[in-house]
Amino acid sequence: MSKRDELIEKYADDLKNKCGMSPDMDLLTKVTIGCGPAIYNADASTVSGSDQGELETVKNNFLIKKLGLSDGPALDEAIGSVIETYGKSERNKYRAVVYYMLTKHFGKEAVYG
Repeated sequence: MSKRDELIEKYADDLKNKCGMSPDMDLLTKVTIGCGPAIYNADASTVSGSDQGELETVKNNFLIKKLGLSDGPALDEAIGSVIETYGKSERNKYRAVVYYMLTKHFGKEAVYG
């Protein structure tokens, strides 16, 4: 099993056990691939839910640039909701899992079609 496949399994486990979601493995794989080499870097592979600068990066680089959404309060609310679902006390919030949940939240699966 490749390193990426191991990470995808770990992300699927987080979605099932920490977020109470049944993951769409095809979409999760595409979102993970979309994260690029960041998934292999300990710091870049996670999102700090308490770091406002990092949450702005998720909003600008992922929601606005990648998913093509317009800036507004709905984006901040969605990020907050995803962080809440993942668990604020959960130290390792994997970027691919956060991006997957945001993609599902906005119904933007077609971006990865």
